[in-house]
Amino acid sequence: MNSNRRDFIKGVTAASALIATQSVAKPFNIIRDLKKISPNDKIRIATIGMGIQGNYDTQAALRNPDVELVAVCDLYSGRLEHARTAFGQQLFTTRDYREILARPDVDAVLIVTPDHWHDHITIAALKAGKHVYCEKPMVQHLNEGKAVIDAWRKSGKTMQVGSQRISSASFKEAKRMIAAGDIGQINYIESNNDRFNAIGAWNYSVPPDASPQTVDWDRFLGDAPKRPFDPIRFFRWRNFRDYGTGVAGDLFIHLITGVHFVTNTLGPTRVYSSGNLAYWKEHRDVPDVMTSIMDYPKTDQHEAFQMVLRVNFANAGKISNVTRIIGNEGTVEFSENNLILTKKKLPIAPGYGNYDSFFTFTEDVQKKFVEEYDAKYPAETRTAEPVKEIKFEAPKDDDAHAKHFGDFFANVRAGSQGTVEDPVFGFRAAAPVLACNESYFENKVVHWDPVTMTQKNPAVSSGKKPAAGKKSSGSLKKGNTVATKS
Repeated sequence: MNSNRRDFIKGVTAASALIATQSVAKPFNIIRDLKKISPNDKIRIATIGMGIQGNYDTQAALRNPDVELVAVCDLYSGRLEHARTAFGQQLFTTRDYREILARPDVDAVLIVTPDHWHDHITIAALKAGKHVYCEKPMVQHLNEGKAVIDAWRKSGKTMQVGSQRISSASFKEAKRMIAAGDIGQINYIESNNDRFNAIGAWNYSVPPDASPQTVDWDRFLGDAPKRPFDPIRFFRWRNFRDYGTGVAGDLFIHLITGVHFVTNTLGPTRVYSSGNLAYWKEHRDVPDVMTSIMDYPKTDQHEAFQMVLRVNFANAGKISNVTRIIGNEGTVEFSENNLILTKKKLPIAPGYGNYDSFFTFTEDVQKKFVEEYDAKYPAETRTAEPVKEIKFEAPKDDDAHAKHFGDFFANVRAGSQGTVEDPVFGFRAAAPVLACNESYFENKVVHWDPVTMTQKNPAVSSGKKPAAGKKSSGSLKKGNTVATKS
């Protein structure tokens, strides 16, 4: 570690260095002695990071009643000007998120920055007494999750992680169907999110006035490697490991969050990723094609199953982005807006003939086989139930994004920490994503304990010493700066 980075890390606030215990405490449902916001009062919010998602999040939040935007923070002056035009000239604007946290008129903050700022700003906001809505993934590295959980629990504040699809009507219907046993025991899940266009591959537009004067480059970098000003890195930060989490953190996180919500699972124990940089080779150091395989263990909620996730940014064929949960009695296939349940049960009798060994028996043996088969399997056991297909479409006015914020605001008003995507849920969804990246870049299987939320090292548990020089990825902490989330 160079001296600049060492000095930077030493200067990090104590909140950023909080270390959670190995135990897993249950999240609080109701916070004692918390001053509740009156149901008749407005919840005053501030958005930290006014990029693409920051604007969409702010708009979705404001679609809820009695919510008011009072301040925004961003590192590009053009976005601060745009925010005043879009949301009102009265807005307080700043490049320093600490000024937002110091304002007594801010009840809750929306943290919509690049991924490498999520943990530090979240912890600082909770320490400052603010309720927090943090975009997914909740953290950038595996060793950051427990500090956020610990800060949340100690703060007594409401926190929601922003993967809003689970608040959609179709995801809720899928959850109901799985709980009802409509597809029997789950054994396999597959989910994909493919694209084939430049903007979808994060090659976002760069404003012509981007310069060291209009962009606070040093604040953006924070403790990331120091580099000369580069507008590509600032406005297309998702393409770089220093600031983002690649296709896993942008897209796998939605797929995993949805599966965890629908199945009530805690997470996988083994993760392996493979992929490459196939098409979008300019200005990025993360893959544009990735497939990850995850092994989920048997729990009280479900049997053991395997999940396979895929992203392909160079899919020039027909794109159909869905999640498919397969059981031994049916399949649920769903996206954010619709769902198809297909029920298909096998008959009890296995049948015989056709591509079967029956014809290889002698005639006498065939007769004997048929006699025994008829005695064992009466007629009613030989016919399968008719295949049933049930389609569900979300209501036209279903607004998952606004509803996700609605859950957050309802819990803020009630003095509750029981959001649909609290930090414990958020980290259990983020951890497999971050393990995907670690597996890909280090070419290894990552072992994870979803109950204690800790990474396992099979070599150590078996008595072997780990290889010399091995370090956990993402051991760096952040400083008091902020960037914008595209």
